[in-house]
Amino acid sequence: MIRIALTKGRIEQKAIELLKKAGYDCSELEEKGRKLVFKLGADDIEVVLAKAADVITYIEHGVCDVGIVGEDTIMEHGKWFHEILDLNFGKCKFALAGIKGKDFYQGYTHKIIASKYPNVTKKYFNNKGIDVEIVKIEGSVELAPILQLSDAIVDIVETGSTLRENGLEVYEDVAYVSTRLIVNTASIKLKKSEIDDFVKRISAQIEK
Repeated sequence: MIRIALTKGRIEQKAIELLKKAGYDCSELEEKGRKLVFKLGADDIEVVLAKAADVITYIEHGVCDVGIVGEDTIMEHGKWFHEILDLNFGKCKFALAGIKGKDFYQGYTHKIIASKYPNVTKKYFNNKGIDVEIVKIEGSVELAPILQLSDAIVDIVETGSTLRENGLEVYEDVAYVSTRLIVNTASIKLKKSEIDDFVKRISAQIEK
């Protein structure tokens, strides 16, 4: 048996569509109620629904073999696993954003950046040779520059409508991300044939 950790929410719905295209019975997943662990029909595959960061934890600790998770979570939470496929959905980007019309790089040198992704933010500014203070925000990060807590934010942007509605704009793109298929380092050897078959079936259905 192989066990798949699947990110709840937006990624979950797209992943179920992909699994169905690959010929897997997802009826349990589609009628899930409050359940968190599911079988894919008669196939010897179990699916666990989890929050994105927990998908990484389950894969790294080996309690799940395969994970379906956003690249944003991979970039923030480490990489002790094999990244096998770009599933080509859930596309968005990390962006540096702030108050519309403001020149982020102008004025004093000490900059404060608010973000749900401190590791991504730190790496980005380190690569630019800029020392910044990072404030971790769990909720609506757009509030930080509005309330003058920060000079800017680093966050995931899809359409940019939330930024615009709050008087903010993208200053520059940080990184483009999508949904990825990851595999536990031990599982890729111990369950090679089962995982290879799963990857082959999924790969054939990825929209280019």
